[in-house]
Amino acid sequence: MFMNYAYAQAAGAAVSKPNFIEQMFPLIFMFVVLYFILIRPQSKKEGLRKDFLSKVKRGDSVITTGGILGKVNGLNDKFVTLEISDGVNIKLLKNQLAGLLAEEAK
Repeated sequence: MFMNYAYAQAAGAAVSKPNFIEQMFPLIFMFVVLYFILIRPQSKKEGLRKDFLSKVKRGDSVITTGGILGKVNGLNDKFVTLEISDGVNIKLLKNQLAGLLAEEAK
């Protein structure tokens, strides 16, 4: 009875080492998962942001990344002039605009 167990243990001792592709599969799988979870959505979001910044025009109500609400008065390639109150204008970098202000928030 003890002899059967001893033979079974000796037969399983020869385990082969995984080849290069089998070793690299978990790394490739993790990269693909990270691409679809992190990299791809971030690049889509950045594309939408660049599209927004290229389409902003005078008269648009916008919000800045600092939370300032205003109406676009002046616009060039790098800077935007916002009217935040009657007669109060501020000049800031164009890339500091976060988005258009929703109609119900005006």
